[in-house]
This record gives sequence, C-alpha cells and structure tokens, in this order.
Amino acid sequence: MTPFTHKIEDYPEGIILVIDKPYRWTSADVIRKIKYSAIRHFGKKNLKVGHAGTLDPLATGVLLVCIGNATKQAEELQRHDKEYLAGITFGAVTPSYDLEKEIDKRFPVDGVSEESVVQALKGFIGEQDQVAPLFSAKSVDGVRAYELARKAFKAGEPIPDDILRASRIVISECELVSYAPQAASEEDADVVEASAESSKASMRINVAADDLTLPHASVRVACTKGTYVRAFARDLGEALGTGAFLNSLRRTRSGIYSVADALTVEQALELLA
Repeated sequence: MTPFTHKIEDYPEGIILVIDKPYRWTSADVIRKIKYSAIRHFGKKNLKVGHAGTLDPLATGVLLVCIGNATKQAEELQRHDKEYLAGITFGAVTPSYDLEKEIDKRFPVDGVSEESVVQALKGFIGEQDQVAPLFSAKSVDGVRAYELARKAFKAGEPIPDDILRASRIVISECELVSYAPQAASEEDADVVEASAESSKASMRINVAADDLTLPHASVRVACTKGTYVRAFARDLGEALGTGAFLNSLRRTRSGIYSVADALTVEQALELLA
C-alpha cells in the first residue's frame, strides 16, 4: 500500500485498516499503538481511532481499525458476519474456556473421534441460543462479566453460572478442518508460533499449558455477530459427552474483510511513518 498523506482531510470517509492482531495483544494494545502513530502522522491531537469488534488477547486475525470519520462506521461493521478457525481441545475444561486459565477439570474422551465430531458439528448449524462465557465482555448490571469472574476467581470463590442470559445467534457454517487424537494440529501450532514472534510487547497476558495428550480438532466456524467461539467449544464438548476448550482462535474474516488481505501492526505503522 502507498503511505498515507499527512492530511486527514484527504480521507473524507476516514480510513479502515485491516489488521492481523498479534497473539497476546489486546485489541486496546493495537488501537493504542496505531492511534499514537496516526496522531503524529496527521498532526491531529483529537483524532478518533477505534476498532470494529474486539478480539480476545489469545486470539489472532482480522481486527478492523477505524481512523477519523471511519469510526462512524464501526457499529455497522460490527454487525457483519464473522469466520473463525478454532483449535479445540477435548477432555478438559478451563474456567475461561481458553488457555487464559489452567485446566481445572478433566473428563473421559471415549465418545470423541473424528466421526463423532463431524456428526456433532451438524447439530450446531442454524439459529440457536448461546450463553456467553463468564470471562467475557458481556455487561451484567453495568459491569463486565470478566471483571466479576476474575474477582471471584482471584478470591477463590465459586463463580456463579447463571448470571448471563442466553443470546440468539446463527452459525451458518461449521466444518471440521483437521482432527488429531493426541496432538495439536499443525495448523494451530503454526498460527500460535507465528503470532507469538510478533507479540513482544504483550507478554503480560497469561497463557496456560495445553494438554497435547488429549484429542484436538481444528474447526472452521462462520457465524453472526455476538457469537462466542469459546462458548461454542464448551457446548461442542458437552454435545460429545466430555469437556472442551479453545487452544487457539483465529478470525479469518469479518464481513468482506479477509485475513489474507490484513496488515501486520508493523506494516500499518509504516503507512503512518
């Protein structure tokens, strides 16, 4: 891409940057980094910069960063359908349904196989109710659910499981990409390894150890706004009579924007140099 001019007025509709969010970065980390450079580049202290749909710290992939008047489109952009590549571990659960927290319960995996996963996925296609993870940004009486969950977790108190209401979502596509009885799929490992190399500024984010002796699957999920793939992993485990959690998550598409066209944070900063 050609570097941006130094006049934000040259972009009357604003700028939308498709960023491949690094592993262990929060969405706020990305915004903070790009906003600082954009303010210096355009010489506007009050320049608006935001994102259209947050990603968890342990997720990678498409994050839409809106600059200037493009921030007015953020709400509309968030409504668009999303697509993810989810790495799922079967036979155990964590309080956060991903590797932010350690495994705290284990379950038999007798009913888990490539064939049973394929069959179970068919039951998730269509409109359905989904309860978001407690470790999520859902609002509970004006407080983020993850704030309540982390406070209880830190104090060693039981985390209530009935404080979140179900939301109506639609999963339009659900496909098993790969399955391994005792090892993480190469696709998931490659994503995490490549992303970790570019995440030097965010090592404060905790990552628990996965159990590579348990069955793993890589699943492609296309869904509507508001779908929590961590909750999908939880529910898939329950459908198979076991537990499950995310070992990796990559957003591959948001609306018309694909990760194939995304920029690294470093490439975006070069456009604002």
